[in-house]
Amino acid sequence: MSQSVVIDKEAAPAAGGKLRGHPWLTLLTVAVGVMMVALDGTVVAIANPAIQTDLKASPADIQWVTSGYLLALAVFLITAGKIGDRFGHKSTFLVGAVGFAATSAAIGFAGSIQQVIFFRVLQGLFGALLQPAALGLLRGAFPAEKLNMAIGIWGGVIGASTAAGPIVGGLLVEHVNWESVFYINVPVGVVAVLLGVLILKDVRSEKAAKSFDIPGIVLLSGAMFMLVWGIIKAPTWGWGDPATLLFLGGAVLALVAFAVWQNFAEEPLVPLALFRSVPLSAGALLMVLMAFAFFGGIFFVTFYLQNVHGMAPVDAGVHLLPMTGMMIVGAPVAGFLIGKVGPRIPIVGGMLLTTGAMLGMSTLDIHSGNGVMSLWFLLMGLGLSPVMVGATEVIVGNAPLELAGVAGGLQQAAMQVGGSLGTAVLGAVMASKVTSALPGKWAATGVPFPDGEQGEQLKQAAQLGIAPPLPEGTPQQVVTGIADAVHSSFVSGMGVAFTVASVVALAAAGLGLLTKRGANEAGPAVHI
Repeated sequence: MSQSVVIDKEAAPAAGGKLRGHPWLTLLTVAVGVMMVALDGTVVAIANPAIQTDLKASPADIQWVTSGYLLALAVFLITAGKIGDRFGHKSTFLVGAVGFAATSAAIGFAGSIQQVIFFRVLQGLFGALLQPAALGLLRGAFPAEKLNMAIGIWGGVIGASTAAGPIVGGLLVEHVNWESVFYINVPVGVVAVLLGVLILKDVRSEKAAKSFDIPGIVLLSGAMFMLVWGIIKAPTWGWGDPATLLFLGGAVLALVAFAVWQNFAEEPLVPLALFRSVPLSAGALLMVLMAFAFFGGIFFVTFYLQNVHGMAPVDAGVHLLPMTGMMIVGAPVAGFLIGKVGPRIPIVGGMLLTTGAMLGMSTLDIHSGNGVMSLWFLLMGLGLSPVMVGATEVIVGNAPLELAGVAGGLQQAAMQVGGSLGTAVLGAVMASKVTSALPGKWAATGVPFPDGEQGEQLKQAAQLGIAPPLPEGTPQQVVTGIADAVHSSFVSGMGVAFTVASVVALAAAGLGLLTKRGANEAGPAVHI
């Protein structure tokens, strides 16, 4: 009963026309802002094949459209969270929203794949400002016992935009052009900024840092850059190549130096005492493993739908609805459930469902029907919802208010590192399987497999499920045989990638046993 009175008092100013600082309107505002990021993720996945064709991009270039964005996010997220803690999450959120919308427009105007990648990197930097600030605003606006529900509803809104992205993006790619899918972020960004100016109120702890740990920022940013860069380039260079080992080893040394420095810094960037919380540490690692399995595996799905099954972009978006639709429903339900029983059971159950979905995805072939695809997509969306909501609440809720931005940055950084690692590792697994399988499957057509550069180009195209164009007059039997050889090679590689992803998802389910609900109350705060 006393909790209801607290919420009513918080709501009372809004009833008198004072909207600024209202918890639920704050939730609405940050959800609209982060909606751009969710739209961007699904739109880019749908647009990738069109970008690849229009700009004549290689498979490596297309991976960079995703990886460049992830790299910028991973390097800057924790520092961006600290910026929010220091200067206020409201102003940080507004700068992120404006920058994200502006760089989205710039991508639409880009005339080369290099420009697309460049602006995607800038977009990642602004996205890094936006996301931890959103979580910091929620952490400050809601009492601890309501935070999980707020994050659940927030996740549901993001799920709705994620579901709309493939449909809207598919229609735009099919009937306008791929550039237009980025322009949709502009009106969303305008709405987010207007709402932010009118509604958001900075909530900062009295204990918030008053200065920046510059050496810590340099060491951590350098470590994150070397780690993600080494992961991204490893499939090209080779995991045992000296350059790969140099970057990965440098990342480890920089992280060790960062950890040592944090013990001496007057106001450390990431106080190591934060990781004395076992649930928080488990939640961060859980996000890494979840993102590894999900983003690493799902990267291939749009190519499977469009290039193997020959679907138009909008049809591919419709086929992803069971997954994204379940995330719309599942996130608020997960928030409610976590409020009742805590995060442990929903997280473990969700990762077990995700493991089953990944195993199911590994069995898809070139003739798989819509029903079986929809089943695995549905299970994946249902499984991921409680994990994303629960792990976020575990990380942010177990951090003190003065480190809410850093905790939000840590949550997002863990997801981006996991996504980069999953895309690189599973991409390498995929490429290895496709290139080894293609010549043997090609031999069944009776057509000699090309040697040299032409053969390498065929293998690269097969990694995206693209069958080569054949001269006019080629017998239909040969055309069909070559297409089947390419598509079955792609599907065999995708199957191995999803099998590896399912093992990682199962490990994440075990890690979920160490999680528990956030224990920190809001504490003293300054309202600005």
